[in-house]
Amino acid sequence: MRAPVRLFLASSNPGKLAEYRALVRSADLVASGAPIALELLPEFASLPVFEEDAPTFAENATGKALHYSRLCEGLVFADDSGLVVPSLGGAPGVLSARYAGPGVSSAERNAKLLGELRGKSGRERAAYFVCAIALALRGRAKAIVTARVGGEILEAPRGDHGFGYDPVFYVSALGKGFAEISAEEKNACSHRGRAFRKLLAFLSCDTLTDHS
Repeated sequence: MRAPVRLFLASSNPGKLAEYRALVRSADLVASGAPIALELLPEFASLPVFEEDAPTFAENATGKALHYSRLCEGLVFADDSGLVVPSLGGAPGVLSARYAGPGVSSAERNAKLLGELRGKSGRERAAYFVCAIALALRGRAKAIVTARVGGEILEAPRGDHGFGYDPVFYVSALGKGFAEISAEEKNACSHRGRAFRKLLAFLSCDTLTDHS
């Protein structure tokens, strides 16, 4: 059996690590692919911080992966994701986590978003989630993948699952909002799930030979 490919997530968030591990377990990797072992980047909180101030998700993810890969041995991956509402000029966009200001709750961010969309209907409420994931090794980018999932913004929050903007994001193909489906259902169709499966496919193609 091939030795596992170890990936370090550039984060200190164990919840995000658990989500990615669940995606690995649910992914249909090709038989020739090596097992994937995911870990948080050791001592992440003590490392120099990377400022995510680029104008695109891909640039933020790539910059973060490159930055932290220079500070440790092994493959490092980083992501950046958020919600885009075209009728609001692309907001919240890369500022999704800071949309209503620093230190506010997800409920407050959702309230601000719903307020901005008050009176809008139809295509004006169209939205999509984006996720970009970058993989780097010793300061060199190895892969950059992106994915998105389209939907619309609800008039009011619905559901008890998920996090962030999930309670106000509705996917017509599902007939449900993101906060109304299980974690397994969300992983199957979410922007993060789609992007990470692209990364796993890259790793399973045996194109990455220098991962020790």
